[in-house]
Amino acid sequence: MAVEGRLVNPLRYLRDAVNTQIYVRLKDGSEYMGTLIMTDSTMNLVLDDTVELRGGGKRIVAKIGKAMIRGSMIQYISFNPDIAAEEALTS
Repeated sequence: MAVEGRLVNPLRYLRDAVNTQIYVRLKDGSEYMGTLIMTDSTMNLVLDDTVELRGGGKRIVAKIGKAMIRGSMIQYISFNPDIAAEEALTS
């Protein structure tokens, strides 16, 4: 990833997002939104106040609470859940 002509490690953005709400879509199509509590170098995530979503993030299916998501299962992460849900509906 390049910002203003310099390379930026995406993990830095993820670490900077600790204590903020993120949207996560997994490779199997499942979607989660929650507050990022912790991450590591393999993008394993720990989320709090997690909810499972369907319909491009438009419908809450289950309130999970604290959840751990394995980094190898992640398709993408969005730091703006509203935009991510809208993009998921149109793709």
